[in-house]
Amino acid sequence: MAQPDRIILGSGKIFATEFTGNAIPENTVIETADNRLGHIKGGATLEYTPEFYIAKDDLGEVQKSRLVNEEVKLKTGIMTLDGNNISKLAATARVTEASGKRTVKIGGAGNDNGKKYLIRFLHEDAEDGDIRVTIVGRNESGFSLSFAKDAETVVDAEFTAFPNDSEGTLVIYEEETAE
Repeated sequence: MAQPDRIILGSGKIFATEFTGNAIPENTVIETADNRLGHIKGGATLEYTPEFYIAKDDLGEVQKSRLVNEEVKLKTGIMTLDGNNISKLAATARVTEASGKRTVKIGGAGNDNGKKYLIRFLHEDAEDGDIRVTIVGRNESGFSLSFAKDAETVVDAEFTAFPNDSEGTLVIYEEETAE
């Protein structure tokens, strides 16, 4: 029996945890308060971009194409942020805490930690079922901190996906379905 068309309304939650293994952990391991990257402002966007090589003759009579590259990015705005999570946005960030103060130092190519993170976007929907988007990657677009007198600071993060299994999977999209 086919499920009716799903209308997705609303935003969700974003989680990030260092990924060092070969398997995606269970939802209960990922979706914890400690792994929450922050509260989202402006939603989240998953972008899948394929690149094809197209061979065709000069007259346009024959053509063949082949997929040669794929790119996946997960973008979101993070409205609540602490220094510990900045280290998940900048590969050169180093965090120290002493005497009631957290210090984050960013920069120096030699400080690149090489870490990859499991990034999970969770859209909760009590009516149609939850949706989970999971990638393994890192923020490779940098970020801006804007302090304005009349608006909250929102850090735009753009995570680039890396293959997360032996099949080259870049994104896992899971939706709960009616049994």
